[in-house]
Amino acid sequence: MKITELLKKETMILNLTATTKDAVIEELADKLDGAGNLRDKQAFIKEIHHREGQSSTGIGEGVAIPHAKSKEVIEPAIVFGRSQSGIDYDALDGENSHLFFMIAASAGANDVHLQALSRLSTLLMDEDFRRLLMEARSEKDILDAVDLKEKEKLDSEDEEESAPATTSGERPYIVSVTGCPTGIAHTYMAADGLKAKAKELGFDIKVETNGSDGVRNGLTDDDIKRATAVIIAADTHVEKERFAGKRLIEAPVTAGIRRPAELLNEAVSGDVPVYKGTGKGGESSSSGGGGQRSAFYRHLMNGVSNMLPFVVGGGILIAISFFFEDPVEGTITPFGEMLSYIGGANAFFLMIPVLAGFIARSIADRPGFAAGMVGGLMAANGDAGFLGGIIAGFLAGYLVIGLRRLFSFIPKSLEGIKTILLLPLFGITITGIIMFYAVTPLAAIQNGLVDWLSGLGTGNIVLLGILLGGMMAVDMGGPINKAAFTFGLAMIDAGNLAPHAAIMAGGMVPPIGIALATTFFKNKFTDQERDAGKTNYVLGASFITEGAIPFAAADPFRVIPSIIAGSALAGGLAMLFGAATEAPHGGLFVILLVNNWPMYLLAIIAGAALTAVLLGVFKKKTV
Repeated sequence: MKITELLKKETMILNLTATTKDAVIEELADKLDGAGNLRDKQAFIKEIHHREGQSSTGIGEGVAIPHAKSKEVIEPAIVFGRSQSGIDYDALDGENSHLFFMIAASAGANDVHLQALSRLSTLLMDEDFRRLLMEARSEKDILDAVDLKEKEKLDSEDEEESAPATTSGERPYIVSVTGCPTGIAHTYMAADGLKAKAKELGFDIKVETNGSDGVRNGLTDDDIKRATAVIIAADTHVEKERFAGKRLIEAPVTAGIRRPAELLNEAVSGDVPVYKGTGKGGESSSSGGGGQRSAFYRHLMNGVSNMLPFVVGGGILIAISFFFEDPVEGTITPFGEMLSYIGGANAFFLMIPVLAGFIARSIADRPGFAAGMVGGLMAANGDAGFLGGIIAGFLAGYLVIGLRRLFSFIPKSLEGIKTILLLPLFGITITGIIMFYAVTPLAAIQNGLVDWLSGLGTGNIVLLGILLGGMMAVDMGGPINKAAFTFGLAMIDAGNLAPHAAIMAGGMVPPIGIALATTFFKNKFTDQERDAGKTNYVLGASFITEGAIPFAAADPFRVIPSIIAGSALAGGLAMLFGAATEAPHGGLFVILLVNNWPMYLLAIIAGAALTAVLLGVFKKKTV
C-alpha cells in the first residue's frame, strides 16, 4: 500500500491556525474526524496525549509525528499539517516544529497499512524531502513529493534486502534492535538513522525492528556471532539473552534518531561492557552515574505493573463481597463468599509471587522467573508481605545472574541444559534456602511497620496523608507518583487500608482540579485547553492522574504547585476522616467501596477546589 492511499487531499491543512502543542493535536484530529476516520475524536486525542506522555513525538528538524494505534480509528489514515511560523511541540532538539503528520492506525490495522504508516516516518528524515514539503504550494504538490520519495525508498529497500549482510574485512560490523511503545514511527526512524550514519562512518550494520507489524529483518545467530557490538535503541522490552558475551549498549529509541553517530562510535570504541545477563550493560553506557538507580526502578516497576491486574481485580472483588455480608449477624451469603474466595484467596494472594517473579525476570530474563515466583510465594506464605516479595525478586534475579557466570564454562552446544535445567534448579534451591531463613525477620519488619502506622496519632496520620497525596501530583505517573502508589499497595497487602485511600484521593485531584479551573476560570485558558479540560473530569474520576500532564507541561511553575497543594489537602483530609479502601484502583467508580465514603468524597472535592482556585489566581489571562 502506498502512503498516498492513506494521505488524501481531504486530510491536509497547509496553513495551521494552532499555536500550541495541544491546539495542533486538536486541529489535526478535527480534520481526521471531519474526513470520517474517527469514531470518538476525544477518545482518540486522549490516546495521542498518552503517547506524548511517554516521549515527545516532536522528533526535531522541524518535524512532529503524533501517532496512536486505537480502536477509535475506523480506517488507518494520515493527516498532514504545516505551520510556516512554527509551533513549540516539545521537540527533542528544542526547536519549533513546522511539519506535522498525525498517524492514526486502527486497532485491527494489517501489516500492509502499518508498513505504509511506518515508511512515512523514515522519509521525513531526509532534509531535501522536508524542504519540498515546506515549499509545496498545493495539496497535489505534497502528494507528488510523497509519491516520488516513497518510490525511492522502496527501491532502496529492495536493494538492501537482496544484498547479503556481510562484513567488509576490517570494517566494524554492528547489529542493532529498535522498538518503541506503539511500533509505528520511532522504531523505523531510529533504524534508518543508525543505518544512514553507519554508512557515512564506513561501518557495516544490520538493524532488527520490533514494530507493530512484528519483528522485521531479524538478527540471526550468525549475525550476532560476527558482530563487533550490539546497540539496543528501544523503549520496549527486548530479549537480550541472545546477546550474552557481546559488547552491548542500551539507549532510548530517540537516541537512534537524534544521536546515532554517538552510539555507533561508542559501540566500536571497545569501552562498552560485555553483556553477561546482568541487565546492567545499557545503564552503564547510557545512564552514567544514575544507571543503578534507574535499573532498580525499572526492575521494581516491571514487577508492580505485572502484579497490578491481580491487585485491582482481586481487591475490588474482595470489597464487593462486603455488600453481601450481614452487618448484624456477621454472616456472608454464598455468592459473597465466592467473590471473596476468588478475589482474596486466589487473585489477591498471587500479588506477592507475581511481583517477585517479574522483578527477577526483569533482571535475569526467563531463567530468573521461576526462582522469583518461588521466593515470592514463600514470602506470601510467611507473612513477609510486600517487603519480602521485593527482596525475593531481587535476590532471585541477581542470584541467577551469578549462577549464569558460574556456569559460563559450559560449552555453547549445551546452552539449553544450562537454561532449562541448571539455572532454574539451583536458582529455586538457593533462593528457597535463603528465603526460608529470611522470612521470619522480614515478617517481623513488615508487621512492625504496620503496627507503627496503626499506632500513629491523628496529627501524624494526617501528615502521612498530606505527604502521600502530594507525592501523587509531583510527577503524575513518574517515579515519585509510583513510589507512593506502590507503598499504598504494600499497606493493602498488610491489612492497613487507610494510606491507599489517601493516595487514590491525591491521584484524582489534579485532573479534576484542572477540569474545574477550565470550567470556572475560562479566561485563563485557551479554547483548546478548555476542551481538553472536559475530558479531565472523566480521567480524574477514573484515577488517571496523567490527564494533568499536558497542562503541567505547558505551564509547570503555576500548575504543578497548584495540583500538589490540592492533592496534599485531599490526602490529609482522607486520613483525617478515617477513609479506607480495599479497592486499589477505580477512582469514583468504586467510591461506595470506601469506608466513610461521603466524607472521602468531600476530601476529593476540597482538594480539587483548592487546585482550581489556585490555578484561577496564578494563571495569566489568555489573550
